Amino acid sequence: METIMKINLDEKFALIKEFRSPKVAGQLNGQEVKLVKMKGEFIWHHHENEDEMFLVVKGKFTMGLRTGDIEINEGEFIIIPRGVEHKPIANNEAHILLFEPAATVNTGNVLNEFTRDAAFI
Repeated sequence: METIMKINLDEKFALIKEFRSPKVAGQLNGQEVKLVKMKGEFIWHHHENEDEMFLVVKGKFTMGLRTGDIEINEGEFIIIPRGVEHKPIANNEAHILLFEPAATVNTGNVLNEFTRDAAFI
């Protein structure tokens, strides 16, 4: 039988030391709950096969979209459908919870210095 554990988001975010490097906080049904600290601009990218959900736990960020930017504030979330090019931007530190399929690469169709494997935290 698996151990059932609760997750304290503040404690987990405190363990994350670098920006734009998602960490896995939990798994369910082939999906992962990832935590990431954002600051600055990410890159334009898309995901061919995965939708992504971004929930702001602390702070705020702007989701850059080719059709216009959307500001996501604390307590709000946005779902980016597969195939939609996007670029997260956080002027100040923001804590984001991501919900996405386990195979999702953080930089989608682009592999570069921002590409990270999401290790468990």
